[in-house]
Amino acid sequence: MSPIAKHSTARSGRTLRLSALGGGSVLGSLALAGTAYAGSPTNIFAPAGTPARSIFSLSMLVLSVTLVIFLIVAGLLLYAIIRYRRRPGDSDQEPAQIYGSNQIELAWTVIPILIVIMLFLSTTRVILGTEHIPKPGNALDVTVIGHQFWWEYRYPKFGVVTANELHVPVSDPANMTPTYLNMTSADTDHSFWVPRLAGKMDLIPNRINVMWIDPQQPGLYLGQCAQYCGVQHAKMLLRVYADSPADFAKWIEHQKQPANEDFTGNPAAAEGKQVFMHNACINCHTISGTVATGRFGPDLTHFASRDTLASGAVPNTPENLRKWIDDPGTIKPGAMMPSMHLNQHDLDLITAYLITLH
Repeated sequence: MSPIAKHSTARSGRTLRLSALGGGSVLGSLALAGTAYAGSPTNIFAPAGTPARSIFSLSMLVLSVTLVIFLIVAGLLLYAIIRYRRRPGDSDQEPAQIYGSNQIELAWTVIPILIVIMLFLSTTRVILGTEHIPKPGNALDVTVIGHQFWWEYRYPKFGVVTANELHVPVSDPANMTPTYLNMTSADTDHSFWVPRLAGKMDLIPNRINVMWIDPQQPGLYLGQCAQYCGVQHAKMLLRVYADSPADFAKWIEHQKQPANEDFTGNPAAAEGKQVFMHNACINCHTISGTVATGRFGPDLTHFASRDTLASGAVPNTPENLRKWIDDPGTIKPGAMMPSMHLNQHDLDLITAYLITLH
């Protein structure tokens, strides 16, 4: 098994919430796990990483126990309803009343206690099995910073900074190479949750919480901020791209390159760069190799290589980009980016510039 998270720098702030347990009361999902939820991109019943598989096994245990309890209680209730229903000819005399039964009271006290202890120990085993394993030397470190309402990703080893779309290498089961996510928040509490890869982890200002993921199949894994963090909490989406080691190395090399400066045959983009650099955009955004060095908003150096805008809210198309620049509130009401009140000409130019930043 792959090693897992180190101790947090503030262990008291660590909150690893096993997401699958929240469904324990949804008894019917045990039977539907392989069918009704099979197409969900955030399906907890289709784990794709070691932590998610541990949570899945635990959730199946919880669902099984609660299903048995439900069947027993419902069966006894149904038996009592049918067996002691009112029949024609029954007298109206009150039946004999029985007060107290040591055997029954002992049973419904001891059995639940034993069940709770068993579930507690099972949960503890999963937590210890995913948090307290030594970190391997070949693990990838990524710093995750939650913002209202987007994600910042930093790869310290490579000097790469990006936003909203997390790229990690696939982990070979024979030679585990997990990705360790060192998490904090720039403003309020957030929660990182990609159900097919791991449980939830809170991002808290002035604290570092650590979790790890090890996707073992290439692909896109979707998630969601799971802690209410403001007006646009519902559109603070997560996209984790699990790349083959070769593809991940190519992605890193591309991200390390400076922003595109070749506007041959594209005078609108060249002019758009000048408009961008002479507006307040540079106070919030960074584009490497330029005077834009702001840190309040996402890094835009390779903005056009991303599939989505506004933390996954809409596809990254020129039409959506232009609408976003004109008035972010039309796509994401409550977003912290203000409307720049640009004229139509400048909107077209900045859009033309940004779509060249591959």
